[in-house]
Amino acid sequence: MRLNLAPWACRPETSLGRAVPEPESPYRSCYQRDRDRIVHSTAFRRLEYKTQVFAHFEGDHYRTRLTHSLEVAQIARTLARALSVDEDLAEAIALAHDLGHSAFGHAGERALDAALAAWGGFDHNLQTFRIVTELEQRYARFDGLNLTFETLEGVVKHNGPARAPFPEPIARHPLARVIDLESQPTVEAQVAAIADDVAYCSHDVDDGLRAGFFALEELAPLPLFGSLVRSVLESYPGLEPARLAHETHRRLIDAMVGDLVVEARRRLQAADPSSPDAVRALPEPVLAFSPAMAEAVACLRNFLAERVYKHYKVNRMARKAERLVTELVRAFLEAPSCLPDRWRERATDPASTAAAVRDYVAGMTDRYAVDEYDRLFRMERDRP
Repeated sequence: MRLNLAPWACRPETSLGRAVPEPESPYRSCYQRDRDRIVHSTAFRRLEYKTQVFAHFEGDHYRTRLTHSLEVAQIARTLARALSVDEDLAEAIALAHDLGHSAFGHAGERALDAALAAWGGFDHNLQTFRIVTELEQRYARFDGLNLTFETLEGVVKHNGPARAPFPEPIARHPLARVIDLESQPTVEAQVAAIADDVAYCSHDVDDGLRAGFFALEELAPLPLFGSLVRSVLESYPGLEPARLAHETHRRLIDAMVGDLVVEARRRLQAADPSSPDAVRALPEPVLAFSPAMAEAVACLRNFLAERVYKHYKVNRMARKAERLVTELVRAFLEAPSCLPDRWRERATDPASTAAAVRDYVAGMTDRYAVDEYDRLFRMERDRP
């Protein structure tokens, strides 16, 4: 038994188990095994070539879904250790949280959702759940990764408590009968979710600076973060821009993480939960920014929305991506005979065809989607 964990932490030895029971490992906890299965999954490897904000071919140093997920996991482990909860569980949830994203980031997701509106649309969080419970087909005894219920709970509650009626893949899974999905997430799940916010706010500043979308000085008027930026500029006059950007990036993370730890400890001390179930029963999350930091983060997000996410270069790539994904979906819906064998075999009626097209297109990396588009629409000799 790990005696250094807080009463509100999830413990491997009291895990609620897996949908398909398995013997325990003699040297890895059940949450370590979850993490390892996620890292070894096909969907995780594909994240290397899926867009975060900038498509991978726009530069080698911009974040991808993979590097974003690794940064989220690193921040989650830091928070979990500071709050005396299970680091492996927090890391597993963090590494899994973006597995369901399509190619080309949110632009690709919008296109998938619109093109499949008649068939229920597309939601990347639900797709993540389906990947880890159904679509990964690696193991002899089960489909999916057969993750623990605590890890699956963190995936389902990535944006907070779920709300009934649950989507069919979740409603029919044993998880829905084992854990109250409308309750608060565990501390480990909350850690993974808010680490996502910390990671993208900070690294999108770094990537925006790298892209030349704004200058570091333009962040100076922002509340809280502005003083941090001014401190960097005053402390290192004449330092090369790349180093200034990195110094700012690391301080942004440190400021947000430090605030989260203080606020979470305050909330946990006030609530004094005696178990993970007591955390689930609380009326509000225990992981949140302080009011001043929450306001500062909101201002930073607004800045990034205007200067990065709505930048004309990002909009141009998003428009191209939406058109590409839309045309792929339409082509396969109209002619499912063009789907590869594994997916074509699933397409037996309109509903199953739409499901097969959704899963096939959503699983594509950016570069595979471009290649598939060329294979379908360019008049040239087929490439292997």
